[in-house]
Formats: sequence, structure tokens, C-alpha cells
Amino acid sequence: MAQESPKNSAAEIPVTSNGQLEDSHEHSFNRDLKRSLPVGLGLSETKITSHGFDSTKEGVIEAGPFPGSSASPKSSVISPSSAAASRLAGQGCDLIIPTGGRAQQKSGPVVLADEIKNPAMEKLELVRKWSLNTYKCTRQIISEKLGRGSRTVDLELEAQIDILRDNKKKYENILRLAQTLSTQLFQMVHTQRQLGDAFADLSLKSLELHEEFGYNADTQKLLAKNGETLLGAINFFIASVNTLVNKTIEDTLLTVKQYESARIEYDAYRTDLEELNLGPRDANTLPKIEQSQQLFQQHKEKYDKMRNDVSVKLKFLEENKVKVLHNQLVLFHNAIAAYFAGNQKQLEQTLKQFHIKLKTPGADAPSWLEEQ
Repeated sequence: MAQESPKNSAAEIPVTSNGQLEDSHEHSFNRDLKRSLPVGLGLSETKITSHGFDSTKEGVIEAGPFPGSSASPKSSVISPSSAAASRLAGQGCDLIIPTGGRAQQKSGPVVLADEIKNPAMEKLELVRKWSLNTYKCTRQIISEKLGRGSRTVDLELEAQIDILRDNKKKYENILRLAQTLSTQLFQMVHTQRQLGDAFADLSLKSLELHEEFGYNADTQKLLAKNGETLLGAINFFIASVNTLVNKTIEDTLLTVKQYESARIEYDAYRTDLEELNLGPRDANTLPKIEQSQQLFQQHKEKYDKMRNDVSVKLKFLEENKVKVLHNQLVLFHNAIAAYFAGNQKQLEQTLKQFHIKLKTPGADAPSWLEEQ
């Protein structure tokens, strides 16, 4: 035997034949409705407009003073949900919600706010692009080493780069030898100074060999002084060559590395475009070909720019290198020749010609008055 399903007392609302509520149940219905409504919207402020069951319109709850109530109407705030907003947008309604919270309908276009960008998605997209670019470049490098892929070569520029790298190795060798000479000369000067002090001490204590010890002491002191002058010239030569090799040339080679990376990227995207052009052309491949063409154009412009930068830097480097090395080689030659010829005046004149100032021993250490 089938049991009747339980019914909710609030749902049992008798309706007359004309669709109106019976007066006997009106009070209980209003009471239940008052309990279910929000706090900001009282029963006295609400009236129900109902339609016939055959009508396609929905029931509307209108806010306003209830007939027979003397209470003033209260403003109600209803926060629109995302479902309601999407429903209104589907019905073609333009909804504008001011800061006060009241919903008004106005004519005009629907303005939808842009979605907030997710930082995680942006980072993921950057990683994806970097991975794809790295894969293409690695494949291009391996293909070139295996002799399967083609590479773009600027013969004149490549020859200048090879010469620059070879010259850098030779200049580094000269720099190491000059530093070795400076170290050995410093030790020799230090030994000559000590030897001169020893001769001078013996000249005071040995009366019978006073003049002989004195001559040797003066000679060693003069050699030590000239050696310090030569050491200053050599150190100046080392500093200038070191700046040329490890700063100027190194900066140019850094630009060359960027140029080579741009060349690899250019060849990688060029190879991709050539492979796509050799394949079939249909609705699926045409967008890929267009995108590959855009990427190829971007990397071609980058490659051309880096090639021009390398050409300009190589030109300026050659001019600067000739000027610097000319002065330093003249300095080195004149200083060495004057020192071994024993021409002290010529040696000092060489340092004045190149504006080299010798540092006296202990000049860098501040006095105790400056420390205070």
C-alpha cells in the first residue's frame, strides 16, 4: 500500500479558482514569509503581485509600504550573485550597480571587467616559452655539429672575430710575462737596496776599506733607485695592457657571444619555417606558418642588430687598441733602454713624458695624526 508523502504546512496554500489566496490562510502565510525574508526587508514593506497560472511571467516581490501600514519604507540592499549577473547578461539586460548597492537598469553597452591575471600562469607561460626556445636552439647546435643543419655565416665578420680572439690570447701571454718581469725586478731592487745598506754599514766600520765599501754602496743604491723607476714604468705598462685585455676586449667578446646566440636562434627559427613551408598547407598548418613567420622576423631583426653592434665595436676596438699599444710599447722600450744604458736622466724623462708618478715607500700609509 502506497504511503502518502509528507507535505510541508507552509507549502499547503489553498488557492481559489481565480488564483487568489483565501483570507483564512493569509495571516499564517504572511507570518511564514516574514520569517524567511532578510532582516532589512520587513513584511510591512513588501507586497506580492501574483499572476495567473497560465501566465508566463514570474511572481515579483516589490519593495514598498504595505497597504494599511503607516511605517515608512526602508531601503534594502541586495548583493547580486554571479549566477544572477550571468542570467541578466543572457537576457540582454544592462545592469549597472552603483557604490550605494542599488540596482538600476540603464541603456548602453555591457562593460565587463578584465579578469585578474594569475602570476602563476604568467610564470608558467614564460617557462614554456623559454623551454621551447632552448629546445630549438639546442637542436640547431647539435645539427650543426653533426653536419646536418645549415648555419648563417658572415665571412668578413667571422674572420675579424677569430683574429680578435687570437690576439687576446697573445696579449694575455705578454701580460703574464710582464708581470713575471715586474716581480723579478722588484725582488732584485729589494736585494740591491739591502746590499747597498750592508756596504754602507761596512764602510763606516772598516776604516781601511771605507772608500771601496762606500763606492759599492752608492752604486747599489743608484741601481735600486733606477730599478724603482723602471718598475714604475713596467707596472704602468701592465695596468694599461690589463685594461685593454680584460675590460675593453672582454666587453667586445661579450657582445660577440650575444651575437652568436642571436645567430643560433635565427637559424633555429629559420629552419622551422623552412620545414613548415615544405609541408602541406591547410587550415591547421596555415596559422602555424604565420606564427612561425612572425617569430622568424623577430629573430632576424635581433640578429641584424647584434651583427651591426659587433661590427661597430670591432671598429672602435681596433682604433683604441692601436692608440693604447703604441704609447705603451714606446714607454716600455724607452724605459728598458735607458735603464740598462745607465742613463738616469733619460729614464726619468721617459716617466715624465707619460705622466707617471712614482709612489714613495710608505706614502700610502696614513700618519697617526690623520688617523686621529
